[in-house]
Amino acid sequence: MSETRSRRLFETAAHIFPGGVNSPVRAFKAVGGTPRFLVRGEGSHVYDADGHDYIDYVASWGPLILGHANPKVVAAIEQAAANGTSFGAPNPYEIELAELIKGAMPSLEMLRFVSSGTEACMSALRLARGYTGRERIIKFDGCYHGHADSLLVKAGSGALTFGVPSSAGVPKDLATLTIVLPYNDVEALRGAFKDHGNDIACLIVEPIAGNMGLVLPEPGFLQAIVDLAQRHGALTIFDEVITGFRVGYGGAQSLYGITPDLTCLGKIIGAGLPVGAFGGRAEIMRRLAPLGDVYQAGTLSGNPIAMAAGAAQLRELSSTEAYDRLEAAGAALETGLHAAIGEQSAAVQLARIGSIFGLFFNEHRVRDVATVQRSDVNAYAAFFHAMLDRGVYLAPSAFEVGFISLAHSRADIDDTVSAAKEALASLPAVARR
Repeated sequence: MSETRSRRLFETAAHIFPGGVNSPVRAFKAVGGTPRFLVRGEGSHVYDADGHDYIDYVASWGPLILGHANPKVVAAIEQAAANGTSFGAPNPYEIELAELIKGAMPSLEMLRFVSSGTEACMSALRLARGYTGRERIIKFDGCYHGHADSLLVKAGSGALTFGVPSSAGVPKDLATLTIVLPYNDVEALRGAFKDHGNDIACLIVEPIAGNMGLVLPEPGFLQAIVDLAQRHGALTIFDEVITGFRVGYGGAQSLYGITPDLTCLGKIIGAGLPVGAFGGRAEIMRRLAPLGDVYQAGTLSGNPIAMAAGAAQLRELSSTEAYDRLEAAGAALETGLHAAIGEQSAAVQLARIGSIFGLFFNEHRVRDVATVQRSDVNAYAAFFHAMLDRGVYLAPSAFEVGFISLAHSRADIDDTVSAAKEALASLPAVARR
């Protein structure tokens, strides 16, 4: 498939941006080849600079649940922009969007808008530390919560360990305040509280992990987090940047019937525009400035265009019909992909929940980073390019997830399944069951 213009653009970009991109995964380093420069999106499809058309399952990494350039979202953006692009002052759109979020997630008694999911998680950690007067936090290996220093931490040796930096520039002393545990490991969690319970301010977790591929919580795992945190005076933070309004209108906390103390949300509440939010119990949120002693601020927080776009999207999602349609599309894709995998006896694990799915070229059931890392990343890279050549745009990394939108038609699903059958058959090196 010709990629002449994308290649030229990438060569130019490489002289301007580190690696030619403004976010690392876009560089195709994990799968090889030249990243496609996208120039247009419409519904379930994206179009690159060379005129190629793809069925899109990246969806700007999740927020475009209505599809690209949804007419109602575009109209809301145009109307808001005509009245002013930014004020740095309160505006009515903030209240409208906040009330929609609170209606979907009652645990957010109060909330604050920010400009990204990273900022939401970073601010929630600061608030938890300020509220509890403690410094240590717990995160789970393989869960990504943005690029704040306290969260760019990986596990050291052993199941129960203080973290070590996973990026240059993160101070070792700061990383040691982060305890990194295996996802889905309740015993390691109990051990952490036994040894450090009086020092732990909070636990932050993706209730459904979406940054090491799609890994579902095992029964009892999320409830154990909440119960142990409450018993030891720590807070529970659900990072629902991926799952919020994706696995259901009320997010994972509604799906599983578990209430965290704080919740972080990301760009889905802005229909893909730069936005985030964190919120939770009113007594905790009141510790934020200007009411309390935990400082957080942002000139672009509550940007009117992002607020208007988000409100338009959430209004479209507020009916059960929307999630029935997403589930039907997800089930059809899952059934078709399972059949394609079965026809080739390929060693591929498929995970799905609602409109999120993940593929692991792996013979083993995945439950944590250790099992995820047994996946064949080279096989995924070959599959990715085979799908791209057949007009299907998947995440350019073996450890990211795919997203279905309300714009995906049954024809899109059928074409994707047909492409997957051909792609898998074209990979002689893929492991067979």
